[in-house]
Amino acid sequence: MFKVEEEAEERTMPVCKNQDPRIHGIQTKIRVVPNFPKPGIMFQDITTLLLDPKAFKDTVDLFVERYKGKNISVVAGVEARGFIFGPPIALAIGAKFVPLRKPRKLPGKVISEEYVLEYGKDCLEMHIGAVEPGDRALVVDDLIATGGTLCAAMKLLERVGAEVVECACVIELPDLKGRERLNGKPLYILVETH
Repeated sequence: MFKVEEEAEERTMPVCKNQDPRIHGIQTKIRVVPNFPKPGIMFQDITTLLLDPKAFKDTVDLFVERYKGKNISVVAGVEARGFIFGPPIALAIGAKFVPLRKPRKLPGKVISEEYVLEYGKDCLEMHIGAVEPGDRALVVDDLIATGGTLCAAMKLLERVGAEVVECACVIELPDLKGRERLNGKPLYILVETH
């Protein structure tokens, strides 16, 4: 009985994607919540990561170390958890932060992009004028599953003439093949989970 429980637990724990010693501390702080928000979904909960100041700082630091000096002018954070990681990265690398929001959350004129999630449909919006042609953009979110959200984010940025340099997520669910939907756009992740 113990062995079966242990094997089930191992399948849900994130797997280290990078050999940096800080990764272990990050991966141990990510909680897996079964059947949330729908039956069959194994939700990767980063709120437990945020409760640990060292693990949270290590997460931001790893991204900052990667993007400092890369001439990124825009960090675009995907609602809502991209708003947690995006602003500190933007401040540290000297870029502006642009929120990519759910419908009817931004007060000005917006452009929008619909997309399909692993458990439904949604839409992202961005203020017109927040990003300019020639801006070099980094898209930040907590997780990539099917890739629909990141694809919508990239389309929004590219429609206004930005160059999307890379996408960055804390977690990747590689079994859902979201990386394949990015059409070769680089994706940097810290943790994989199966």
